[in-house]
Formats: sequence, structure tokens, C-alpha cells
Amino acid sequence: MTDKPVTLAVVIGAHGVAGDVRLKLFGEGSEALKSYGSFDAAGRTLTLKSVRPGPNGAVARFAEIGDRSLAEALRGTELTVPRSALPPLGEGEYYHADLIGLPCSSTEGEGLGHIVAVENFGAGDIIEVERPAADGKKGKRFMVPMHAVTITDEQAVIDAAFAV
Repeated sequence: MTDKPVTLAVVIGAHGVAGDVRLKLFGEGSEALKSYGSFDAAGRTLTLKSVRPGPNGAVARFAEIGDRSLAEALRGTELTVPRSALPPLGEGEYYHADLIGLPCSSTEGEGLGHIVAVENFGAGDIIEVERPAADGKKGKRFMVPMHAVTITDEQAVIDAAFAV
């Protein structure tokens, strides 16, 4: 496992005039962000002063952001932490970031492509797989429910009853 950056939130705009920002969250909620003292934000460090639930996710205040114009300038900025800063996982648990880029094969061993995304629309995780490029065109993508996937030795094996 590499210590690649993992995005926990993205700034979606300013909130008020004192420099607070609205965040779209990609994790367990605003409380989970409190365990990280600082974030990498496009090459600069932002130190978390406070965070609370808010519209579309959370509202945060950072020590380095003191007014609305600085907060607005952060719009679209991803807040990341190193993978090693994430809490340890329990048996059968995984981080979506660890799955991105893994190769996929069918139960017969046919290479199907690699994982490009993990989505959750409310009924459970779904992996998005991109087939290899062909004829100079980007490979087509398809989705598979996560309950039908087994992760073994950095190899995702699709074990589902569907035609690929």
C-alpha cells in the first residue's frame, strides 16, 4: 500500500463573511474530520479550527482563512490526508481509495479492466470497471455491485451472474 493522498472533502463555497467554507464530504461526516488536525489543500496546509454539520455536508473554519474572499478562492479545492492517517480497518472493511486502480478479472481469469470508481447510491457499494482501451478509443465502463466482489492479493475478482 502506498501513502497516496485520500480526499475526505472538497470546498464547495464560502459560508458567511468570516472565512468559513462549505464542504462536500466523502467520509463518515463532519465529526470524523475533527480527528485530523490539518489537511493538504492543493499543495498548502490548512489547519482545522472547527467543523459542524451544514448545508450539503459541513461548514468548516481553517486558521489560514480569515475572510470570505479567501474562502471563495478555495472553491473546488480537495482536502486530503495521507492514506496512513486513516484509522485502521476491521475484518472485511476497506477504503474506497484502496480499490481504485486494482485490476479486475472474471472467475475464469479473463482480464476485464481496472476499477475506476466506487459509488454508493444508497443500496450498497458499486464498483465501476473500465475495460482496456481498444482501437485508440478509451475503454467502455460497466458497474458491478460490491457484494459480488472479492478482493484478493490486489486482484479484484468479479463473481456475479451477469454477462460482461
